[in-house]
Amino acid sequence: MTAGHGKRYQEAAKLLEGKEALDPKEAISLVKQVNASTFPGTVELHVRLGVDPRHADQMVRSSVVLPHGTGKSRTIAVFAQGEKEREARDAGADIVGGEDLVKKVQEGFTEFDVALATPDMMGSVGRLGKILGPRGLMPNPKAGTVTFDIARAVKEVQAGRVEFRVDRYGIIHVPVGKTNFADEDLYQNFAAMMEAIVKAKPSAAKGSYVRACFLAPTMGPSVRVDPLLAGRLSAA
Repeated sequence: MTAGHGKRYQEAAKLLEGKEALDPKEAISLVKQVNASTFPGTVELHVRLGVDPRHADQMVRSSVVLPHGTGKSRTIAVFAQGEKEREARDAGADIVGGEDLVKKVQEGFTEFDVALATPDMMGSVGRLGKILGPRGLMPNPKAGTVTFDIARAVKEVQAGRVEFRVDRYGIIHVPVGKTNFADEDLYQNFAAMMEAIVKAKPSAAKGSYVRACFLAPTMGPSVRVDPLLAGRLSAA
């Protein structure tokens, strides 16, 4: 399994030998140990769900504010005009604009990590679907990224709000922190994310919902988490 990987990765993989699906807290501790990078890597959560995203009524998409943030600062772009443009700037958005920003993106500008928009701008922002969609940047009401309460949305992103969406294979890939986070902080982020994913379960989904669950550092092997236990986690 480790052929072709570097020495640090292979050493990390040895820590997983004989390990089955783990209790969430044990998995949190272990994913920090298997980080094969020389820097604090991002801890990524990968969850395979029992949904068929080819059907619109089984799409899973939402967002959650992680209690301890992601450990990474993100550049926020806001599509707004008038008073809402001023609100976005005052809240700390990095890039703010109306039709001028739409035109700039059409010309190839995508130097931002999160895009927010007010509902009245979506007629123009909709033209950017082919540019923003593939990058996961298209504002969407279900994810809380289209709203008139733009100041709150900006502050939530700054505080650690993360959007998640199931891919075409029925898998969610999303960051839940860094390997240098305290175990308890990382666990609370993981629990908040899992609770949000379970709450987003579509009514059309049948059978087992959380099918498989893994935690992995940016560089290093993944740690299997017991899907039943992961699906019962609560941020409370």
